[in-house]
Amino acid sequence: MKNHTTGLKAGDKAPNFEGKDESGKIVSLKSYAGKKLVLYFYPKDNTPTCTIEACNLRDNYGALKKKGYSILGVSADDETKHLKFINKFDLPFQLLADVDMKVIKAYDVWGKKQFMGRIFDGINRTTFVIDEKGKIEKVITDVKSKNHTEQILSK
Repeated sequence: MKNHTTGLKAGDKAPNFEGKDESGKIVSLKSYAGKKLVLYFYPKDNTPTCTIEACNLRDNYGALKKKGYSILGVSADDETKHLKFINKFDLPFQLLADVDMKVIKAYDVWGKKQFMGRIFDGINRTTFVIDEKGKIEKVITDVKSKNHTEQILSK
């Protein structure tokens, strides 16, 4: 079975979004106007692969910031789980609590998945690199959690 991939592609206008981060602050695509944004979707806080991905972004945060990138992670976990995840792994970026899955569905990252022979619906790990004008520059659907920063920074 082939995993679901988003219908969005490089060159598309990024769908607008608005939601709360881990501290209850409202975050939207407009919050990042004039900045480059790494918007990454992941299945669940505190799971092995999601933790590896978040820590890779944390460990390379300086390099990403130097290139002008802001980072925003998105999952369907609530604010409390996000805050615990951030504190446990000392993450220097915000996480959007998309409990109603509006952002997840707007970016078309919800779909069929296969894990250990089981087929189910879930969030497909996907990253969107969005430019200063709100246009999608790059879509990464085959995320390599241990080398995610390299994937983001490679042309």
